[in-house]
Amino acid sequence: MATRKKGQATTLLGPRRGPKNGWAFWLMGALLVLGLAAWQWGAPIRAQAEVATAYGARTACSCRHLGGRDLASCKGDFVPGMEAVFLSEDDEARTVTARVPLVARATAQYRDGFGCVLEGWEN
Repeated sequence: MATRKKGQATTLLGPRRGPKNGWAFWLMGALLVLGLAAWQWGAPIRAQAEVATAYGARTACSCRHLGGRDLASCKGDFVPGMEAVFLSEDDEARTVTARVPLVARATAQYRDGFGCVLEGWEN
């Protein structure tokens, strides 16, 4: 059995080894908690962001190209909770892109006879 030296911390399993303040242990614990949170809530957040960007692109495209309003006023048509959706437009291509930074993005294009159609959707 090991004898304890004066001033040496001990645990139930014997002398404590590693950093004296335990910062590495707390850092690993925090990373584990963040990883579990991202795994638990990441997919639902990504799904909600994809729906919000698709809705935002389609709504803003219709507002801009069918309603003839400027893009800044189109954001007022969004439902509450869509504050994280940002809009940009390409007048030449007649498209509006909605994005939630680092999570989701959708683009709608105005087409004669069809109105605003999301990219990737068949007519």
